[in-house]
Amino acid sequence: MTPHDTVDSLGTFLQASRARITPEEAGLTLYGARRRVSGLRREELAMLAGVSSSYYTRLEQGQSLNASPQVLDAIASALRLNGAEREHLHRLAERSGRPVAAKRPKAERPDPRMLELLQSLGDVPALVLGRRTDVLAWNPLGHALLAGHLPEDAPDSPSTRPNMAALVFTDADTRALYADWRAKARAVVGNLRLTAGRHADDALLASLIGSLSMASDTFGSLWGDQRVQACATAVYALHHPLVGALDVTQQTLRSIDTPDQTLITHTSPVGSSSSEALALLAQIVGDRRRTDAADRQRMPRDGHAASR
Repeated sequence: MTPHDTVDSLGTFLQASRARITPEEAGLTLYGARRRVSGLRREELAMLAGVSSSYYTRLEQGQSLNASPQVLDAIASALRLNGAEREHLHRLAERSGRPVAAKRPKAERPDPRMLELLQSLGDVPALVLGRRTDVLAWNPLGHALLAGHLPEDAPDSPSTRPNMAALVFTDADTRALYADWRAKARAVVGNLRLTAGRHADDALLASLIGSLSMASDTFGSLWGDQRVQACATAVYALHHPLVGALDVTQQTLRSIDTPDQTLITHTSPVGSSSSEALALLAQIVGDRRRTDAADRQRMPRDGHAASR
């Protein structure tokens, strides 16, 4: 899959968006004529946006470039796009008709200041994600909450880094973790589509999307739906193998200096049963780390000691 294949064309996004909104939702009155589609027709959307039907048709077919911001905003309002979808529409329009040259970015390295912040969040499960949802780092509690079945040092090397999008769609333990896995899957795909819109030339991102489309029919279906979703804050119900059921609020913090990297935190209201479950998980992690440290101290320090 090439970068061009992973990124919406302006026309594809417009078609999918108008197919999702009914005439009734758009405030149009129908008079009994049978419709072959449930969404808006091109001429109906053009009327709502205040542009000619022929102009809108050319725009959707990729034959009209350089649409003005005012026209795009009018179309976005007619389609009832949210902020993330509106931003995506403008980005697609800016790139419309321009060739996308694939680039292979360098391996990402976690921002040292982001790592400092991560390490200071001892009681808060957290991790640092890169542009393509690679785990660049996680703290012990973040590892235990989301991927305790994987080696804790897996993010240390680019060759072994877990990818959160891949885990959601191809890892049975991660799928079982989320009570509403479908909601998590939609959020992952919607966020990836926003990233693909921002980085149309990223060959590694294109490769990830292509491999997930091949590995998961669900991913392919959701990707074809054309929806975008900014993953800023969301509440997820988890079924954790060690501490049972809990709800966590996932929040995404983005660095101004390294905007492709995000710090993802997971919290629960103080005094709630979910907060108690996180405290129990922290205790389990602490006990394990103390046991491991004690075991390392008891190990022979050199070959002579081992042979005695």
